[in-house]
Amino acid sequence: MNLLIKQATVVDSTSPHNGRVVDILIEKGVITQIKKTITPEKGVKTIEAEGLHVSAGWLDMQVNFCDPGYEHKETLNNGLKSAAKGGFTSVCLMSGTNPPLHNKAQIEYVANRAKDNLVDVLPIGTLSHNQEGKDLSEMYDMKISGAIAFSDYKKSTKDAGLILRALQYSQNINSFIITHCDDKTISHDGLVNEGVTSTKIGLKGIPALAEEIMLQRNIQILEYTGGKMHIPTISTKGSIELIKKAKAKKLNITCGVAAYNLLLDDSELEGFDTNYKVNPPLRTKEDIDALKKGLADGVIDVIVSDHAPQDIESKDLEFDHADNGMVGLESCFGVLNMALSSKLSLENIVDALTKNPRSILGLATVSVKEGAEANLTLFNPTKKYVFDKSHIVAANKNSGIIGKELKGEVIGVVNKNMYLS
Repeated sequence: MNLLIKQATVVDSTSPHNGRVVDILIEKGVITQIKKTITPEKGVKTIEAEGLHVSAGWLDMQVNFCDPGYEHKETLNNGLKSAAKGGFTSVCLMSGTNPPLHNKAQIEYVANRAKDNLVDVLPIGTLSHNQEGKDLSEMYDMKISGAIAFSDYKKSTKDAGLILRALQYSQNINSFIITHCDDKTISHDGLVNEGVTSTKIGLKGIPALAEEIMLQRNIQILEYTGGKMHIPTISTKGSIELIKKAKAKKLNITCGVAAYNLLLDDSELEGFDTNYKVNPPLRTKEDIDALKKGLADGVIDVIVSDHAPQDIESKDLEFDHADNGMVGLESCFGVLNMALSSKLSLENIVDALTKNPRSILGLATVSVKEGAEANLTLFNPTKKYVFDKSHIVAANKNSGIIGKELKGEVIGVVNKNMYLS
């Protein structure tokens, strides 16, 4: 496949062409020329678009494709179509399947199913056996089979000793752990953020303390054991301060934020729409401002979609009984760009989707430069539009973003000598 990308602004802090408007020639999956102007030859597909920008391919560190076991919610193949539609050329696949990705056979199943896809899949194995929070999983076997890290997804680990052993063991196999922070003895059966809105609508609240006290415990264990820890989705002002202090101590800790937590606050819940029932919950405007500042200051490293498909039987229920989660791959860039474009430079926003997650995962840097394999995302960062169901490729449409005005449109992705628009 030969492609010529015409008059695209490069957004890539690792590229010698960063900030320049260039033509990019791709031949057999490799960037062979980057010049001010390239004349297309016969048989070369030309890509031109208004406001065209190009960056290294985006990577989402937290998606759930429900396959195997919950294919009625989503399949692996369709999930990968959602990722490409959202501009992602790589995704970290979480272990929220049935059975969970808790042994080498499960990791190899995912890797084999996805190996010929345009989107690279990076499986994350469970931290504990069967996500039960009792015994360590078969971390070494899964690492050999392709697991890039270990996490029990949304199941916060109650057993402090298990976190300690996981951190110690992961160092021996040159890996790391990802752990969700939610002290269930505090959040218990909470449904939404604890605050003015939860009181007004009469739904049981989840205190910010539930996230922060578990995060503090995990940071103290990390300080004791050493190793590497990633917190996938922080959501409170207090969590920002805890991560900032941990980084000041030179602890090897990184963190992410879900795109929806940068745009939506808990006032959205006044209509009792279960599409806004997520974990971590939508917080206050004050928390959102702190998260944005945390990104600007480099305390938060990555932004994720936290893509979590749910079928209608899991969402079209009373709020108490509905499952957590919303689909987010297709809307992710429009959401985060809408929320952040006045706070962060476009280069910094793109770094949170490209350079930073690859650094955390220990992957080679992907760059827009001659001689590199073409792993690219094409987008228009200024295009405004109203997000609707037609934008969603996911089998289920459980999105709280439908009807919202977004800023930033994905034009296409290039990877593995394939192009999808």
